[in-house]
Amino acid sequence: MADQAPILVIILPLIFAIVTPLIGWWKKDLCYPWVLMGLFFSTIFSIITLKEVLINGAIHYHLGGWDPPWGIEYVIDHLNSFILVLVACISLMVAVSSKRLVEEENPDKAVYFYTLFLLQVTGLLGIVATGDLFNLYVFLEIASLTGYALIAIGEEHAPFAAFRYLVMGTIGACFYLLGVGYLYMATGSLNIADLSQILPNLYHSKVVMVALIFFLVGIAIKMALFPLHAWLPDAYTYAPSATSALVAPLMTKVSVYVMIRIIYTVFKPYYTIETLPIHSILVWVAVAVILYGIVMALRQVDFKRMFCYILIAEIGYMAGGLGLANRLGITGAILHIMNDALMITCLFLVAGAFVYKLDGHKIHQLKDVFKKMPFSMAAFAVVGLSLIGVPPTCGFFSKWYLILGAIEAENWIFIVALLLSSAVNVILFFKIVETAYYKGASHAHNRDGHGENTIDEAPISILIPLGIIALAIVLAGVFSGKIVSGIIQFAVPPNL
Repeated sequence: MADQAPILVIILPLIFAIVTPLIGWWKKDLCYPWVLMGLFFSTIFSIITLKEVLINGAIHYHLGGWDPPWGIEYVIDHLNSFILVLVACISLMVAVSSKRLVEEENPDKAVYFYTLFLLQVTGLLGIVATGDLFNLYVFLEIASLTGYALIAIGEEHAPFAAFRYLVMGTIGACFYLLGVGYLYMATGSLNIADLSQILPNLYHSKVVMVALIFFLVGIAIKMALFPLHAWLPDAYTYAPSATSALVAPLMTKVSVYVMIRIIYTVFKPYYTIETLPIHSILVWVAVAVILYGIVMALRQVDFKRMFCYILIAEIGYMAGGLGLANRLGITGAILHIMNDALMITCLFLVAGAFVYKLDGHKIHQLKDVFKKMPFSMAAFAVVGLSLIGVPPTCGFFSKWYLILGAIEAENWIFIVALLLSSAVNVILFFKIVETAYYKGASHAHNRDGHGENTIDEAPISILIPLGIIALAIVLAGVFSGKIVSGIIQFAVPPNL
């Protein structure tokens, strides 16, 4: 069974997605446990895959009996086995929390939601696992198309937000596909390992240079890298709560993973460092996106939109780490993929809990919520400390590696941006804590009719995954040294 784990991680959510409409037609209430079962098994096989990589090294899985480069190959190494587990585990946690959120926000569309949810996870897992650039495009479109649909079933403004996302996402996909076409024209291959061997002899070609530029622009749109981020705030603000909790932490991180593959696996680092100023551009863009994100977050009166701009700033951390082009910086970037995925998941699960109880997502609606929802606020406090960078939460350790990498690269402006971001995060989270705790009692009632001083927490199906993710934020910090030494050090390109 371990030999088939790489394909089972992806094929199980796909099979369960195909069957979900039939389950819903027969008995709608069975869709939720059916989805949990599919994601649970996918998570188990992702853990088995990671274990096999740690013990035996990279796994090469050939689909349909066709050998690469002609056939599609899944290549699972330390980097993507690590991210496979991350995607599968977060998807499972969000699925657990989705029951009451979907019942509240989209009760008539539950069957469609869960079908799209599984297809979204299938696409994300496929992007991470595949070793073929065109197959990656196919999975990228599966994830994108299902993302558009999941967002469109949200609030009043969600369809227009989804349409803007669709337009920008389609442009990004076209750029990526043009890059695929140019590389195939130059090399006759789409297998990532094969391309990495062929391309060094073609680095003088303008076709190869144009292909790289197309790849990077397409991926930058998908990961909402400034100034190509305009679709993200509306899309994740107006999306259903469960959709935001799934797509916000994972789509951007998977896109960062794709950028790592393009810059450091498909192409050799010396090409993007010496021939093109890609790394310098990435660092300066990272500084711009961090500053832009924190300034825009300060202006918000909607906590979901505030979280969206925090996410945009966090993308800059990872882009900057890649741009530093040294082992410490890339270690910080890869570690921050995990840490930020956990933190953003926790943020949007907290947002979902607030929206469920308060029927809105304006900051002023959080008055006295500390007394009513102490467990949700405790999770919010944990993620707030992590985003600020307070040890032993995980956010401190990835920032530490990024700062060390910036010192080694003598890139002081990036260090200033990181420190300024942490300082502004203190203001952002104090703003919410002040509203939730320090503004005194109100005689208003929430939508369930409970008084403000009565504990009225989110349902247990939301609190359990929220508590697990909050605990994971702390444990990921405590064990960050072992994660780096046991996994991430092998995922960093060896020729840096």
